[in-house]
Amino acid sequence: MAEHLRLARLFWLLLAIFTIGRLAMTRLPYASFHHVFSLVTLTAFATIFYGAFTRRWKDYRVLQAMTLGAVLGFSAQVVIFTATMVSYGLGIDTYFTNPRALLGLHAPPGPVSFIDALKTRSGGLVGNTIAAAIMAALGWVMGGLLPSDKPKDRPRP
Repeated sequence: MAEHLRLARLFWLLLAIFTIGRLAMTRLPYASFHHVFSLVTLTAFATIFYGAFTRRWKDYRVLQAMTLGAVLGFSAQVVIFTATMVSYGLGIDTYFTNPRALLGLHAPPGPVSFIDALKTRSGGLVGNTIAAAIMAALGWVMGGLLPSDKPKDRPRP
């Protein structure tokens, strides 16, 4: 697990940058800008890349890559959950409390209750962690396309 946590540091830095960026964009219309600084998209790409790179260059087995993917996915979901709860606690509207972010594309325009937001985000903690592990496995499969020699084994130009 220590190795997974060490490898996750870059992701956590990006996650912090994206979270700050997402909070900074709160005054912009959600429908037009929700995809910018998307933590879910960041997590999806990161788990795929981490799965591929750890297969080829760290000799990870698929379950090791999936575990790392689950760690990254769970980390992102904890940040999303926390940002949502803090936003509700402070009584501020952010992209984390937007009805569309919580209930999907056909969400009613009014505010979502704290309990409903808590239920949605709790489901994300489980569902998106599993999804991240699956995406890491897909990345692991795609990692077979990477060069087989480890970067440190190649001479520098």
